[in-house]
Amino acid sequence: MKRLIKNGTVVSTEAARKVDLLIQDGRISYVGQDLAFEGAELIDAAGCYVMPGGIDVHTHFNINVGIARSCDDFFSGTRAAACGGTTTIIDHMGFGPAGCSLHHQLDVYHRAAAGHAVIDYSFHGVIQHVDEAILDEMRRMVEDEGIASFKFYLTYGHKLNDTDALRVLTRLGQIGALTTVHPENDAAIAARRTALLAAGHAAPIDHARSRPLECEAEAIARMINLARLADDAPLYIVHLSNGLGLNYLRLARAAGQQVWVETCPQYLLLDESYYLREDGLKFILSPPLRPRSELEKLWAGVMDGSIDTVATDHCTFPYLQRQHMAQGDFSRCPNGLPGVENRMALLFSEGVMQGRISVSRYVDLTSTMPAKLFGLWPHKGNLAVGADADIVIIDPRRSHTLRHSAMHDNADYSPYEGMQCQGMPVTTISRGEVVAHEGQFTGTAGAGQFLARKPFDMALVKQSPINSTFGV
Repeated sequence: MKRLIKNGTVVSTEAARKVDLLIQDGRISYVGQDLAFEGAELIDAAGCYVMPGGIDVHTHFNINVGIARSCDDFFSGTRAAACGGTTTIIDHMGFGPAGCSLHHQLDVYHRAAAGHAVIDYSFHGVIQHVDEAILDEMRRMVEDEGIASFKFYLTYGHKLNDTDALRVLTRLGQIGALTTVHPENDAAIAARRTALLAAGHAAPIDHARSRPLECEAEAIARMINLARLADDAPLYIVHLSNGLGLNYLRLARAAGQQVWVETCPQYLLLDESYYLREDGLKFILSPPLRPRSELEKLWAGVMDGSIDTVATDHCTFPYLQRQHMAQGDFSRCPNGLPGVENRMALLFSEGVMQGRISVSRYVDLTSTMPAKLFGLWPHKGNLAVGADADIVIIDPRRSHTLRHSAMHDNADYSPYEGMQCQGMPVTTISRGEVVAHEGQFTGTAGAGQFLARKPFDMALVKQSPINSTFGV
């Protein structure tokens, strides 16, 4: 089917222009002014922005965290993503059995996603132990499977020590893969948590007190230095929540180091006072919400280019389940927040409509830079001729109130309940098909395709923006 999007303002990282888009066979086939094609279905985008579909590079669908499994699988999670304007996700795979191979979890996740995902998807490899077999297997994952990024943790049960972190950074740098890290100082957290619980401090606010921002910032600084020692291996820090860590990242980048950073809407919009609410368990995640003073530091990073991407870390455990498991003890509560449906609207409202960022910067944060960093460019994050027709149409005139009752995940709450958003994703198109319109899901389970990603390309993310979006 041919679809013609007319009268909208098409946005790239370089410009916003009044042009039309023709979609044929799931791709952008023509870009220009006053296009007209017989037999094409017309989508009138008058007054709206036409943008590359969102790419959320940090989700956790169907993850088993040992004490619980998240309630969103690859159908409900990608359905929610599509209804919020996201057309591609890259999921962080969970840990497998002790000693398992890298391919073990990849096979598990392929089975979980195939036939269920409604939009395109890929996976980050997960490193839970290090030996020669794992180091050798990494190249096959990159070259044969299209897994071009890997994650390890500095906390939780399968955390890596510094020796193994250095080995992983070195190896991934050699084979053209991007290392992503969950940075928190596990020893400091364990000591603080033990002391708090021993003193009878087990409320949700004590979760934040057990993981202060210094625990995160210290681990960020350590990974920056280890990456430098690993022949300047490329490094990506996930879910940054504080200004001190951001300053360390700025210093590294100023020195020419290959380091990029992600934050999430919860760290831009929510603060630790939410833990004092009666329903404070809803907001347990790691790293935790921070003092309000940290929010503006992160917004400054979004505005000045120090922060490269905004993802969600969507990992959903229902509130009723949290209450049942915690029984008054924060340490028993599974960690994570929903949000994959709300990222695009929240950042547009609080970023673009509040005058913090331009629409072009918005596209870079939510789509183009994620595509370039994670081996999806130029088919994703891009509205040039030949790119996949992954598109979100946002109407800046429309306001709406976030209500979980209108959302499409499997959770029983939203951390953003009641927030007002100016600007609304009204239509989401994935590979040329309308998968969401006016808040209603119109897609199909299994329509999403697995994306084998290209190796990390430093030249691509360093180069000046390519002014090709409007070529025919």
